[in-house]
Amino acid sequence: MMIYCKLMVAMALLRGVLRAHRSIPSLLCLQFRTMASHPENAESSYSYSTLKVSQTADKMLHVELNRPEKMNAMNKAFWREMVECFNKIAEDSECNVVVVSGAGRVFTAGIDLMDMAGDVLQAEGDDVARKAWNLRKKITEYQETFTVIEKCSKPVIAAVHGACIGAGVDMISACDIRYCTQDAWFQVKEVDIGLAADVGTLQRLPRIIGSQSLVNELAFTSRKMMSDEARSCGLVSRVFPDKESMLQGAMELASEIAGKSPVAVQGTKINLVYSRDHSVQEGLRYMATWNMSMLQTEDILKSAQAAMEKKSTKDVQYSKL
Repeated sequence: MMIYCKLMVAMALLRGVLRAHRSIPSLLCLQFRTMASHPENAESSYSYSTLKVSQTADKMLHVELNRPEKMNAMNKAFWREMVECFNKIAEDSECNVVVVSGAGRVFTAGIDLMDMAGDVLQAEGDDVARKAWNLRKKITEYQETFTVIEKCSKPVIAAVHGACIGAGVDMISACDIRYCTQDAWFQVKEVDIGLAADVGTLQRLPRIIGSQSLVNELAFTSRKMMSDEARSCGLVSRVFPDKESMLQGAMELASEIAGKSPVAVQGTKINLVYSRDHSVQEGLRYMATWNMSMLQTEDILKSAQAAMEKKSTKDVQYSKL
């Protein structure tokens, strides 16, 4: 209650300050909006051979798996470029939210076995110990390709159409929100090629679906999970008739998130991920430590002022983060 009272006083003071400065020339505001509406072209600053990155709207990036002729199979370049891309997105103050989709007929066919076989089957080293050491190093590098999505404080929305096979499931498991089309299907394929999934599915999927029995069934059999089952078990939160409507829905969701305080949204993601991996009490302690500084942000006053004036947060000019 004390915090609430202090907030109300602060809002009242802020309203007085805003009234006192209404004489500031509107030309300055217009100039600021004009500058903000012409950010650096994302395609020129994010250039990759396996990914196409574009800015679909203010504060939003669209990362598209871009090997449609190979069903977006993940080759060596992809595993490196994903890390480079999302590390850059994490530091990009012009971006508040990301949508990930696949070009062409399907989301992804998973690992490009022809391109990756050398890394998996022919590890370097003079004996078994050295080969194992180098193979473990390589596996941890591949794990980072999708963990980097989770580490990125910007929310990431996966938009899946058609097939999502093998490493594709690892990838979307690291995303924050998942949408799909009615024709989408998901398959933990690794046992069919003689290995256990090793870059995230077995660790993240049980926490997403909430049924160890179902996860075990999918992982042991490599059977397909269709979109209706994916929706009912919680793997995806919405199903759309086709790719066009799904991307529209994903972009609308991204726009809604992008219009919120970046301090609030990114702090929420960081604490959600932390709390998933820790006890309730540990999560609460971390949250208290986090908010003892983040509650001092001006974004709270700006958001409260917008609410009092019945405005959307999209109308608020939050500072970049």
